[in-house]
Amino acid sequence: MSLKRFLTDIQELKSLPRSGWLRVGLENPESVAAHSWGVATICLLLCPQGLDREKVLEIALLHDLAEVIVGDITPQDGLNEADKHQKELEAFKNLVQDLPERERLLALFQEYQENTTPEASFVHIADKLDMYFQANHYEDKYKKDLSEFKLSAFKYLQGMELVD
Repeated sequence: MSLKRFLTDIQELKSLPRSGWLRVGLENPESVAAHSWGVATICLLLCPQGLDREKVLEIALLHDLAEVIVGDITPQDGLNEADKHQKELEAFKNLVQDLPERERLLALFQEYQENTTPEASFVHIADKLDMYFQANHYEDKYKKDLSEFKLSAFKYLQGMELVD
C-alpha cells in the first residue's frame, strides 16, 4: 500500500462511528478519528515530565488506525483480548506494509497493544480519560445515563497518578 493509498484509506476513520455510543442508542456519535484526536489532545496537555512526548503523541495517533479495517471492536462484541489484538495487529501490518517507516510504526503500535512502556501506559490512560469526558459531554447533551462508560474509565484509572 503506497503512502497515497494509506492516507486515503485512513480517511474512513473520520466516518467510522464509535461502537459503544451506537450500542446505547446515541445518534451521530463521535467517530474513531474524533476519539483519536481527543486522546492526542489529552496526551499533549497532560503528558507527564519524564515521558517522551513525541512518542506519546505518535502512539496516540496510531492506536486506533487498525479499526479502519477491523472496525471498532468493543468488549460487548465477545472477542477475547488476545484475538482482538491479533486481528488489530494483522490489520495494522496490512495498513503500513508499504510505508517507509513501517517497522517503527509497527513497533509503536505493538508497544501500545502490549502496554510495555510508560508512554504506552499513558496513552491507555488518555484513551480512558477521553471516553470519560465524552460520556460526560453526551450525558449533558442528551440527558442519558452513560455511567457504564464513566465507571469503566474510573475502574481503569483508579489509583493511577495522572500527572506529576
